This record gives sequence, structure tokens and C-alpha cells, in this order.
Amino acid sequence: MENIIKGYKLHFKNRGFVISVVFAMAMLVVSLFVNFYAGMYATNRASNAVSDIILSNIRTFDVDGLFVYGGFSLFIFIVILCLVNPKKIPFTVKSISLFIVIRSIFISLTHLGPFPTQALVPAENIISYVSFTGDLFFSGHTGLPFLMALIYWDNKFIRYLFFALSLFFGVVVLLGHLHYSIDVLSAFFITYTIYHISETIFKKDYKISVQN
Repeated sequence: MENIIKGYKLHFKNRGFVISVVFAMAMLVVSLFVNFYAGMYATNRASNAVSDIILSNIRTFDVDGLFVYGGFSLFIFIVILCLVNPKKIPFTVKSISLFIVIRSIFISLTHLGPFPTQALVPAENIISYVSFTGDLFFSGHTGLPFLMALIYWDNKFIRYLFFALSLFFGVVVLLGHLHYSIDVLSAFFITYTIYHISETIFKKDYKISVQN
């Protein structure tokens, strides 16, 4: 606890760091708006479903609880990690914002319809505001924890935990037929690229985030 307090005193007395945090939060808000409208657009434009080598050969499992509450729990966990690691706040939030914006662009380009046997996620659930039936490519549930694994690479336990969560959510969305196989597989490659883009364009924040 003492180290956390020292971290806040060290970084938040730096005016440049505070400005970076505020800018990161603004980026996150904008990215969520972009995601919302991109998701609505992709859902309204969704065409026909296609066959899938995995989904076509397994039955649909009821995973809406894991999908919804697991995703919410992941969000809470990320918030807690940021709060106990203040030096990582700007880079983490900016990287997540970039991830959301790039994913929004991807889902706006190709409008495949959801797989016919997709598990139903209750429309009144909170996750329905950030997830739509047409926002398929690529899987955010798979990509986000993988991004966090890369950001927290210096912490072996957290790194492998996020790796495990990424694989877990990849399996969950496939079992629920909530994403095509290509959505899950591509998430790892695209997210890896997004992370390195973040390293480049948010270089100052990255350097602060890896300081001892």
C-alpha cells in the first residue's frame, strides 16, 4: 500500500503525467462512442451468415453468463490493475482506446451476419451497449486480455493470467457461436500489431509504464 501511495505522489505531482491521464480518459470516451455507432452500423448492415469449420461442427452452449459477467469482471480487474499501478494508467488507457477504435474500423468494413445458432445475450444486459450481433471481426473478448498480457509483460503472473483469460474467452465465444473462428484467431495477430503501434505513438507513456 505504501508503494502505491508513493507511486501516486511521484506521478500525479507531474503536470505532464496528469495531462496525459486526462487525455487518455478523453480518448477512451471517444473510442466508446465510435464503437457504439460502428456496432450499430455493422448490425444494421449485417448480411448472411457463412459456414465455419468449428461452429458448424459443435452444438451451441449457453455461455451468456460467462460472456457477459466474465467480460464485466475483466473490465473491473483492468481498472483495479490501473489503480494499483498508476504509472501504467496513461499507456494502458490509450492502448485500450486505440484497440477499440481500430476494432470499430474493422467491424465497419465487412458485414457478415451472426452464425444462425448464436447463443442469445439478453438485450437489457449492460454489455449490449458495447457489444452488438454484427460486430464480429475481430473478437474483443479475446483481444483485450491479450493486449493486457502484452502491457503487463514485466509481471509474469499477470502476463500468464491474461494469456489464460484470452484463451478462455476465445473458447467461450466459440462455444456460444458468438464469433466465427476467424474472429478469434485473428484477434491475437491484430492485437499484437495494435500493441506495437501504441508503443510507437505513445512512446513517452510506454517508457513511464515500464520504469522500475
